[in-house]
Amino acid sequence: MSRRILVVDDDPRLLHVVSMYLSIEGYDVDTAPNGEEGLQRLEAQRPDLVILDVMMPGIDGLEACRRIKSDPETRHIPVVLFTALSRTDDVENGRAAGANRFINKPFSLIGLGAVIRSFLSEDSPVSAVG
Repeated sequence: MSRRILVVDDDPRLLHVVSMYLSIEGYDVDTAPNGEEGLQRLEAQRPDLVILDVMMPGIDGLEACRRIKSDPETRHIPVVLFTALSRTDDVENGRAAGANRFINKPFSLIGLGAVIRSFLSEDSPVSAVG
């Protein structure tokens, strides 16, 4: 059974490249162009991991992450934040929202793959307790 990843970003080119790469790597990939749609897709098809862009119009990645992590049904799902911001307070805001990891833009697809594998490797539990 392949693991499902939801990628939420308002940049259609990034969504396309990341979803193609992750599909080639064997993941079942779903995408959404904004936080609101991302949260709807999360509700409909509980993914094993969510990648959120921090800066999006409407519901941004930090708010989407907060909502995912505050819901007992979804709080166990790892959230990786894409960010073009690397100031310390941006990282702190992401940690406060519950993000499990940060990836700075621009990033390498191979590095992204390694981060995802660290969360979704066969020997790591699908859901963390707590």
